[in-house]
Amino acid sequence: MSKSFLQAVANRRTYYGISNEKIVPEPMVVEIVESALKHTPSAFNSQNSRVLVLFGAEHDAFWSIAMAALRAIVPAEKFAPTEEKINSFAAGYGTVLFFEDMSVVENLQTQFPGYAVNFPIWSGQASGMLQFVVWAALEAEGLGASLQHYSPLVDEGMYSRWDVPRSWKLTAQMPFGKPTAPAGEKTFLPLNERVKIYR
Repeated sequence: MSKSFLQAVANRRTYYGISNEKIVPEPMVVEIVESALKHTPSAFNSQNSRVLVLFGAEHDAFWSIAMAALRAIVPAEKFAPTEEKINSFAAGYGTVLFFEDMSVVENLQTQFPGYAVNFPIWSGQASGMLQFVVWAALEAEGLGASLQHYSPLVDEGMYSRWDVPRSWKLTAQMPFGKPTAPAGEKTFLPLNERVKIYR
């Protein structure tokens, strides 16, 4: 059992208070994401996960897209909390956008029709594993992050802004930065209610 690995898992938290102070250089962040993408497993080794890493003006642009999309559907008199939340993500150092390439999923469904119904499920599992690996690795470098889900509201603006194939389905967004406030309290259900052991 790797104590360092499990410690990274235990340390991973959700941080909403983040800043754009560059406590980790951009190339290291990119290295973390690329390593996670390379080594996170996928069904049939399909490697259907895709990622955009946004820094600086491109990071700001994404959250501007999200702000505009939300402003269009949230009543003006109730928009202040939404605006505060989006601004908190925009205050960070960067954002990782996670995708699944659905053309790969569809090709697998055609090649292996007996498993067709499972490939979207397995794709979602691979995406979740990748998100967690990136999240824990960023945390290990002192960066705070959270996992957000603003698709499909942001999709059209995103496709227009960046050269992203339409087959790439946006699954999650991870703003990250230097933590400026502690993570919330974490509580746990009793393990004996969640784990059954038979010998």
